[in-house]
Amino acid sequence: MTSGTARLCRQVRTQAGLVRGEPRDECGVIAFKGIPYAAPPVGPLRWRAPQPPTPWHGVRYALTFGAAALSSLENDPRPEPRSEDCLTLNVWTAARATDEKRPVMVWIHGGGFQFGSSANPATDGRLLAAKGVVVVSFNYRLGVLGFLAHPELDVTSPSGNYGLQDQLAALRWVKANIAAFGGDPDNVTLFGESAGAMAVGLLMASPLARRLFHKAIGQSGAFWDGRHGPLQSFEEARARGVAFARRQGEASIAALRAMPAEQLNAAAPWRFQDDHVAQAFSPSIDRYVVPDVPARRFLRGEQMQIPLLSGWNGAEEFPFMARSLPAHSAQAFRSAAAETFGQNRLTDFLALYPADTDAQARASAAALTGDMVIGEQCWQWLRLHRASTRAPVYGYHFVYTSPYTPIASHVTEIPFVFGTLTPQRVIGCTTPAADADRAMAETMMSYWVNFATTGNPNASGLPPWPVYDERDVVQILGVSIAARINPQADRFAFLGSFREDGVLPMRWRA
Repeated sequence: MTSGTARLCRQVRTQAGLVRGEPRDECGVIAFKGIPYAAPPVGPLRWRAPQPPTPWHGVRYALTFGAAALSSLENDPRPEPRSEDCLTLNVWTAARATDEKRPVMVWIHGGGFQFGSSANPATDGRLLAAKGVVVVSFNYRLGVLGFLAHPELDVTSPSGNYGLQDQLAALRWVKANIAAFGGDPDNVTLFGESAGAMAVGLLMASPLARRLFHKAIGQSGAFWDGRHGPLQSFEEARARGVAFARRQGEASIAALRAMPAEQLNAAAPWRFQDDHVAQAFSPSIDRYVVPDVPARRFLRGEQMQIPLLSGWNGAEEFPFMARSLPAHSAQAFRSAAAETFGQNRLTDFLALYPADTDAQARASAAALTGDMVIGEQCWQWLRLHRASTRAPVYGYHFVYTSPYTPIASHVTEIPFVFGTLTPQRVIGCTTPAADADRAMAETMMSYWVNFATTGNPNASGLPPWPVYDERDVVQILGVSIAARINPQADRFAFLGSFREDGVLPMRWRA
């Protein structure tokens, strides 16, 4: 440690005050949990842009996660504390001095913009931080409390995308404070999964996010559209808000702000069979945070010109089968496909998603669901960004399976990225991880940390990962790791052929 260098200990000064974290663990990592990055969005601050946190005197103990945002998921079984007062973040760092300028990785949790939190054991940042980065995660407003749009709100706030504005506020906090934790505010990678990845895609297309992060990782999401067509428009989002207020007795915004948060949240439940793009309080094209359809922004080269690493999993459809086309029989599936894609395209469709038998139709319906909800938009993200930037782009397809992860479902890659190897309960598996799983986690953590450090996932000792280009080659992250031509390219190209100016048909809303 050189003269004048400040030693980094459990007590760190942020712009709002001193915080005290946990003791260093066996990996040398200090965790700081539950740090406010904005004022509580309650009372008159409900449905307003996040405000700076109120400074505090003395030392604030940052030893426990802050409360999660209220969950819109119907009958959410998660036991964690929830509150409208939820705008806190967490930092993991192994830095020994404040001037180390370690790469920073900022995680956005998933959950369809309806549920989830930064306290998920699978996304504990300790092991990533031990690899030389500073890890940050945070909570943000969800559901109706995070994304209500209404004409009355436009008088004081230009956006219903308060959850996205929370994410921007967290990034601004990182820029202002992360150096005190040994991080480099000029080398920030934003990464997330599902809705978290969708938020990364949205923020890459947002002028408000420029210079707040410098690299992007998107795991299973881009949020340009979904199974039921494109992102909600300004008009659709406000119509949803007006209809919600009407159901609460023609309530004004003032009256809605006076209602208990739990009552409001309970009045707008969400279920997995609902499309979080088109059938929920979720991000919209507000012409402020999201100025236009994100795909159009990428087509025109108006997105952030930064390195991107993105991909999708082998069985993305697993949690989303309630949204699939009818497949109780081959005939039902073929009829639904003809209605969705047009009778004139049915032959092309069935060549890719065959339905000669009922069993074949069910398998094709599952593949189609994963492609429409997640896969194809990730592929578009890679293609459009590669075509409009000189920054490096890397694509992957996660297909790894083992007794610990018998299905490469949506979300199953997360414990590998963080090295936590927590139980894979989404697919109903509690088999403990084995040596092969730990080796896979080590490889994926190394790829992610390398990318966050330099914009390139490659390093000595790892299977080489080529940049994504017109050959459509992605890194297959499976029991064997190798670069191969995208195995779903033909299916994605078929779905992509329905886009006009980057946008899927509005008629799919039905």
